[in-house]
Amino acid sequence: MHAPDDRAAGHAPRRPHDRGRGADGYAPRQLLLALVLLVGGLVGCDHATKRLATTELAGRPAVTIVQGAVSLRYLENRDSAFGLLRRLEPGTRRPLLIAASVLATGLIVAFWWQRRRDGWLSHLAFALVLAGGVGNLVDRAFRGYVVDFVHVEHWPVFNAADVYLVVGVGLLLLLQRRGARAETART
Repeated sequence: MHAPDDRAAGHAPRRPHDRGRGADGYAPRQLLLALVLLVGGLVGCDHATKRLATTELAGRPAVTIVQGAVSLRYLENRDSAFGLLRRLEPGTRRPLLIAASVLATGLIVAFWWQRRRDGWLSHLAFALVLAGGVGNLVDRAFRGYVVDFVHVEHWPVFNAADVYLVVGVGLLLLLQRRGARAETART
């Protein structure tokens, strides 16, 4: 038998194996679990690399990976990306950065929730952005600074969480552009 509200809402009757899924086959619990595990795993990898950088690079000279291009060097970043808040007093900067990070994390989750019926690539992008934000937020909240250790010439020193953020935002922008093109093609 099917639930009486399925037909009234214009949906096909549900089959027994569809239990827990929406009318479109969407399984929110399974997706949520997979995404939580993915974000947790990414944050864990970020913190493992930061721990390794702390034990192997702190107090030592930079390690050259590609001469004149890439090196590993330990840096305690007590500021924001690109030093945007360097003029603020440290006592003001840290709470402001933590509050902004918590707010940004909440906004990412809210926006992600609005897009929860998007495809897997969109979910991957949001997971990357969230993992990057949480990875650096945890650092800032518990250490008072973010551990950065990858240096590419002519670019600020960064970490795995920063890579997650950049790749996730880039992917979201590409998906947005692709969606805008598809919408334009339909009209």
